[in-house]
Amino acid sequence: MKTYKINNPADLDQFKDDYGYKVEGNLEVDCSLSFIGRLVVSGFLSIEAGGSIKAGGSIEAGDWIEAGGCCGISAGLQINCKGVLRYGLKCFAGICAWREISDEEKTITCGKHEGGKVEYGILKETKND
Repeated sequence: MKTYKINNPADLDQFKDDYGYKVEGNLEVDCSLSFIGRLVVSGFLSIEAGGSIKAGGSIEAGDWIEAGGCCGISAGLQINCKGVLRYGLKCFAGICAWREISDEEKTITCGKHEGGKVEYGILKETKND
């Protein structure tokens, strides 16, 4: 699986689609990202530069999600990863401000949670490592 490296937010534009961003492969990010829409990564998603992950829609990775340093993850809708979810301080899912959302849309689903604290959302660990 190919790994793409993002060094600044503009590098993510190559993956833009009608709903946000979709990456067929792994995504390593060396900057903070903030965007409207969803982020789908078929492999792993890693933000190692002490940055944060923020999305107006959902965040999904086929393998694992990691936000480096003391930063966290914020998504307007759900967060999904099949492997490990790791971040520094806090995680928020389902902070959608433009409409009512269901419990499913504020669920953080992962194989294993190794992050900080789920500040808002419903954590569901599947234990699939």
